[in-house]
Amino acid sequence: MPASQPTILATSGGYVVPERGDLAFGGLVHHAVALAQPTGEPRICQVGTASGDQRWWNARFDEAAFRAGYRASHLNLFPMPGYDDVEAHLMAQDVVWVNGGSVVNLLAVWRAHGLDEILRRVWQAGVVLAGISAGSICWFEGGTTDSYGPRLDAVTNGLGFLPYGNGVHYDVEERRRPLVHRLVADGTLPTTHCTDDGVGLVYRGTELVEAVAENGRGCAYVVSRGPDGRAVEEPLETRRL
Repeated sequence: MPASQPTILATSGGYVVPERGDLAFGGLVHHAVALAQPTGEPRICQVGTASGDQRWWNARFDEAAFRAGYRASHLNLFPMPGYDDVEAHLMAQDVVWVNGGSVVNLLAVWRAHGLDEILRRVWQAGVVLAGISAGSICWFEGGTTDSYGPRLDAVTNGLGFLPYGNGVHYDVEERRRPLVHRLVADGTLPTTHCTDDGVGLVYRGTELVEAVAENGRGCAYVVSRGPDGRAVEEPLETRRL
C-alpha cells in the first residue's frame, strides 16, 4: 500500500550498532517504514550510489533488515543497473532508502541513468523516499557537502523535489552551521532545513509536517534570510520516537 500522499523522510540518522552483529536499524528507518503503511512484509530498497554501491555495506544492510523483519533489496548502478526495469522495482517497494557518501557523485550518476525522473514518479506514486546525509540532501535544492574534499562547500543542483536547502550533521560537524548561515544569507541556498544527528524531517508533498528524533538530544532547525540580509535560525519542536 503506498503512502496517502508523496512522502519524504530526510535524516541525519537511521543506524545503530547492535549488541550482536554489525548493523541494526534505528528509529528513523522504522519510522520511514511506518510512514509507508505496509500491509505485509515491508519492502525496503537501499540505494548506495553515493558510496559506490559497496557490496559489504549491502550485506550489513541485509543483516539489519533481517533483524527488523523487512524484505531488503539493493539498487546497484555500478557496474550497471541491477534490474532490467528499475522503475518497476522501485514502484514495488514501500521505502526507498538512500545511503550517505558523495551527494555530488550520486546526482551525476542518477541523472546519467534517468533515475532523477524515475524517483520523481516513484515519490508521486506514494513510495516513501528517505535517506541519510547525501541521501537526505539529494531531495532538496541543495545543501552543504564534503563531496569535493575536506573543506565543506555548497551543492546547488539537488533534485529539487523539496524547494528548500538541507543541512545535515548539524550538531556534530562544527563547520556545517556557519556555512549554512552564510549560504542562506548570501542567497546561494534558499530557506534551509537542518537536522542534528539522529533527527529526521517528514514532508507530505512539499510541506514540512514534523521533526522526529531517534535519540534524546537532537533537534531540527529552519534557517531563513531575515529582512536585514542575515541568516535567522529557528529551532523546531522535535518529537522523540
